[in-house]
Amino acid sequence: MRIDGREPSELRTVSISRGFTRFAEGSVLIKVGDTWVVCNASVEDRVPPFLRDSGRGWVTAEYAMLPRATPERRGRETGLVSRSAGRSLEIQRLVGRSLRAVVDLDALGERTIVLDCDVIQADGGTRTAAVTGAFVALFDACLKLKADGAVSTFPLTDYVAGVSAGILRGEPVLDLSFPEDSEAAVDLNVVMTGGGRLVEVQGTAERGSFSEDELGSLLTLARTGCERLVAVQREVLGPDAANLRAPALPAGPR
Repeated sequence: MRIDGREPSELRTVSISRGFTRFAEGSVLIKVGDTWVVCNASVEDRVPPFLRDSGRGWVTAEYAMLPRATPERRGRETGLVSRSAGRSLEIQRLVGRSLRAVVDLDALGERTIVLDCDVIQADGGTRTAAVTGAFVALFDACLKLKADGAVSTFPLTDYVAGVSAGILRGEPVLDLSFPEDSEAAVDLNVVMTGGGRLVEVQGTAERGSFSEDELGSLLTLARTGCERLVAVQREVLGPDAANLRAPALPAGPR
């Protein structure tokens, strides 16, 4: 039995609230159990130097954990002076890569969308929650661009979501909370598109090692979890989901 009574293949309760803040072009609060992340999407009329005059856009992300997101206060992250800055940089690059996997940068035009992902309460799985929530914030920013006539083609081509899995007391389990993550022998973070294609797989043996069969079991669990998260995204988007250029269905052999 897991610490919160869930079955091995069961996600924590997930909710996504759109329009969470007033000013951002896209803003959501995602709750995955007791992990809460605010994701704000901002549209900027500029691109990195390597894309200047290319006609292509860019999507990037920033990630931070607020000081009392955890049981004990952690110092506020300020640039590269924070001890946790390395972790935050790695996570924000993961979020940016994950979102770009489902963006047509040519359709976006020469502009940048920045996703700010701020963890206001942490109980494990903050990076995967950030990916899942940031997608909806990005969707709403793209929806506004289309409504304003700034883009002629909706830039998003599919959904994307992330989830964790791990081996806990010898058993593969889905969506680890922090106490489970601390105890797990293997920790895996998986990002997947709605069409069932892998974007990112981060796996680590915390104690000893693990087999290819165990990895396969974890990936199977993660696939199930991502499919459920995409279903939540689709439900939250409602009729707006019709703007996507590809359905959230398996795309042939995986």
